[in-house]
This record gives sequence, structure tokens and C-alpha cells, in this order.
Amino acid sequence: MSETPDLLTTATPLALRPREAAKALGISLRHLHTLNASGRLPRPIRLGRSVRWRADELRDWVDAGCPPRDKWEALHNGSAP
Repeated sequence: MSETPDLLTTATPLALRPREAAKALGISLRHLHTLNASGRLPRPIRLGRSVRWRADELRDWVDAGCPPRDKWEALHNGSAP
């Protein structure tokens, strides 16, 4: 009988909690909140009362040079600012 790894314990999270997002970006939690409040991070998603950032979107955002939210959304939606 082969053992199949449990996907819930081995899968990479799709959405990161604020502390996880800050760690992934190499910044403090406080700085993450400051960047979000000033519109310099991609828009987070809300799951009920929880705030999360999509891991793939943060990766793409960093690859694009960390543009401000308005420019990121324009790039992400396919329209130029």
C-alpha cells in the first residue's frame, strides 16, 4: 500500500496571513500594514473578517518591481495607466 502525502499538510498556502506575507517579503508586520494603508501593496482579499494576500500575486508584484497599487492594478488588469 503506497502512502499518499496529505495535501492539506504539504500544500503551499494560496493566501497568506499578514504575518506570513510580511515574512515572505522580508519586512516587519508593522511595515506591511503601513504599505497596505498607503496603497503600496497589492489589494488584499477578505475571507470573512480575515485579511489575506494571494501568494502568487505577491510573487508577481515583486517580479514587476513592487509598483504602487494603482499601477499594479492597471498592469494586472491589462490597461496602461
